[in-house]
Amino acid sequence: MSQSPSLRAHSGARLDRLPIGRFHWHLVGMIGAGLFLDAFDIYLQSGVLATLVKSGWSTLQSNAAFISSTLIGMWLGSLIGGYIGDRYGRRTAYQFNLAVFGLASIAAVFAPSMTVLIGLRFVMGVGLGAELIIGYAALGEFVPSLARGRFGAILALLTNLSVTATGIVGYWAIPALGWRSMFALVGLGAVGIWFMRKSMPESPRWLESQGRHDEADAMLRSIEARFPNVPAWDTVAASVTAPPAAEAPARAAPLPGYPALFRRPLLSRTVLTMIMSAVNMSVLYGLIAWFPTFLVKQGVAVTSTLGYTAVMGLGTPIGCLIGMALTDRIGRRLSIVSVLALEAVATAFYPMVHSPAELMATGAVIMMCSACITSLAFAVYIPELFPTELRMRGSSLSAAVGRLASAGAQGGIVAIFGIGGIFGVTNFLIGLIVLQILALLVLGVNTRARTLEEIEPANATPAVATNAAELSTLRGGPRDVSPQR
Repeated sequence: MSQSPSLRAHSGARLDRLPIGRFHWHLVGMIGAGLFLDAFDIYLQSGVLATLVKSGWSTLQSNAAFISSTLIGMWLGSLIGGYIGDRYGRRTAYQFNLAVFGLASIAAVFAPSMTVLIGLRFVMGVGLGAELIIGYAALGEFVPSLARGRFGAILALLTNLSVTATGIVGYWAIPALGWRSMFALVGLGAVGIWFMRKSMPESPRWLESQGRHDEADAMLRSIEARFPNVPAWDTVAASVTAPPAAEAPARAAPLPGYPALFRRPLLSRTVLTMIMSAVNMSVLYGLIAWFPTFLVKQGVAVTSTLGYTAVMGLGTPIGCLIGMALTDRIGRRLSIVSVLALEAVATAFYPMVHSPAELMATGAVIMMCSACITSLAFAVYIPELFPTELRMRGSSLSAAVGRLASAGAQGGIVAIFGIGGIFGVTNFLIGLIVLQILALLVLGVNTRARTLEEIEPANATPAVATNAAELSTLRGGPRDVSPQR
């Protein structure tokens, strides 16, 4: 029995009823590969910039400009990627941004001066900013609600393994092959992954949000065909009266743009996510990215600094594993608040330790917390807070604000370090962490074990009420998200 074209595709209910199988793991692999390379490109700047300062090719001010150009590019890339993702589809967006930062990385191999390298870094940033937003949000639209947090954390683990990988590769490659080899690795890897991801499917939820119900249904049927033990949707929905095509517009209504994020009922969620992004990115780029440079300025040799960074990076996969364990058990908000409190304590201790072992241990805890927050907030929580029609734009706007705030903070970090040393920098960042904790306690909402349609606030978009009502009728009992045998 084939579904009549007059029925809605019911993307949310159909995707949430599927068990976890090879299809989901394939998506994690394809999206995770791009995000791993994206993060590798971001984190390579620590070792590269420390080397450039030591060799005299750059200065602290030029390094700050390099980091700021990265962040400003990522700010612009976030906004562009969010628009492309919501307007032209998730698949188009993540292929576009992967090509941008891959080709720019190849060009950076041949940069003749620091000025040219800074300009190319801005172009890389455009692709890097979009990749992180689209990848995390797109995966959540395919994974069942009871496993969405866990899969987001797994994706964050794959992404943040790049911190450790960058430290290890940089420790060997930069002294042996020079800093240009790091950009060569990223560029060639991006080209390879771009071709690998050409077979990835478009999000049925996005297709349906555009009013493209027949395409969404066709995509869902191709996905469901990979789960032979799951009853056909036609049988499940046979007793449900779905809205006929006459009640749904033949073409999608004009999408609300970025201004819709600043109107009720999304305003509080937009403010919360912007605060979260601004704080997390300021801590990330205000302390972690400056670890090697601060150590060099304190007289630590470049080779030792790279070794310290590699050891600190071991905290990253641990943080992602902690996030994976917490997210679907005690929820995103409580988990993030708890980890933020630990990060504030570790940041306060960092200036007080001096031995190599103490420095590496404290740095590892800070990086562990940062990775855990990434797996909980950026990979899962923030994308969940926005409806499908605005998911990419909501996520990208919050990220763009974070990039802009942290980019502006780079000059401040240099000034604060000059006046108050590392104590001044850490006290500033602790104040930001406390601000984020307060924002989560006041504005945060619970998303654990809820479908994306259930999380959407009432009247967020014209389609929200209908989708929520459909899911209420069609879901029935709890969904089976056990691994498919």
